[in-house]
Amino acid sequence: MSEETKTPKTGQIPQEAKDHFGTARKEFKKGLDAMFPPRVKEHHQAAQREVLQGLRSLIDAALEKLEEYEE
Repeated sequence: MSEETKTPKTGQIPQEAKDHFGTARKEFKKGLDAMFPPRVKEHHQAAQREVLQGLRSLIDAALEKLEEYEE
């Protein structure tokens, strides 16, 4: 391991740490997939979609208010 990866510059994450976190994320996902049936994943994705659509609606409303204010 080089000295550069041992002592990251301010605000930088060493690549080795990124690699470990990436692998941990993949393994965690595999564990969740093994614990829950596919229908749970479908419901989770549907819930995520609804949240994002709600956020989109809030942003659209805020943009409309901003446009009214600017006129």
